[in-house]
Amino acid sequence: MPRPDPSPDEQAAVDITGLRKSFGAHTAVDGLDLRLRRGTVLALLGPNGAGKTTTVEICEGFTAPDAGQVRVLGLDPRDDNDALRARIGVMLQGGGAYPGARAAEMLRLCAAYSANPIDPDWLLDVLGLTPVADTPFRRLSGGQQQRLSLACALVGRPELVFLDEPTAGLDAHARLLVWDLIAALRTDGVSVLLTTHMLDEAEHLADDIVIIDAGRVVAAGTPAELTARDHAGLRFTAVGDLDITAAAAAVSAACGGATTTGTRGEDGGYTLIGPATPEAIAALAAWCAESGVLITELHAAGASLQDVFLSLTGREVRA
Repeated sequence: MPRPDPSPDEQAAVDITGLRKSFGAHTAVDGLDLRLRRGTVLALLGPNGAGKTTTVEICEGFTAPDAGQVRVLGLDPRDDNDALRARIGVMLQGGGAYPGARAAEMLRLCAAYSANPIDPDWLLDVLGLTPVADTPFRRLSGGQQQRLSLACALVGRPELVFLDEPTAGLDAHARLLVWDLIAALRTDGVSVLLTTHMLDEAEHLADDIVIIDAGRVVAAGTPAELTARDHAGLRFTAVGDLDITAAAAAVSAACGGATTTGTRGEDGGYTLIGPATPEAIAALAAWCAESGVLITELHAAGASLQDVFLSLTGREVRA
């Protein structure tokens, strides 16, 4: 007899609908919807204060929502926390280890909570922690603490892993090692919810990306979808006093009001995200000519994830 189609709860590792959470007068999460497909990696992106950590803490059962529905592996993370705890791995931003516990001691303690843990010694070796196995957590470097926290999240063979900024403070070699581990988790069918400020990391690792700002979803899709032609743009360099916001408005007006936003890159170049059409190019050239700005290089190209992220969330630094 054929198996019936799986229910939505069985299909999704995490399923969030209409999630709301406030702290006093501050609304941290405001009607958020999110769905992590089983066996995939979802990157949750947003500026500081966007609601990423609050959302993850609600999924982990550490924080109660004010409204909305949250299902993690088909369970309620608050009401079914005991049943859920054995099936998930959590890597906290602050480390989560006892300051005086030695690295190997902490990992073996986490392994003891699991019925079928990964060999702690093997995991220490893979993550380059064997030389510091007898070092107390508080005396580990920031990168070593990060790697130990990741090991503690993985040692119990979880079905779902929450990784909050897993490569923060890591050097290039350790960062690539963590990337390889996350890719291996996906290959093994483990679902991963990843928060990161590193957009190249999200673009490299994620099957799906959700960008949030002020507690709301502002964009969602695969990396390819978010940087597809409807987010294409004009990249150019120019000499002169260029107001990128005014240039974007002029191009938008010439293209029938099509949404166009402008960003200035770290290399000093500019990107207009919107229609990359002959009309857009002509409008940009005309505006620059009227403003006494010389375009020295111009080409149409797909936007990077960074371009899309900045166009949706702005460039100002958040506290």
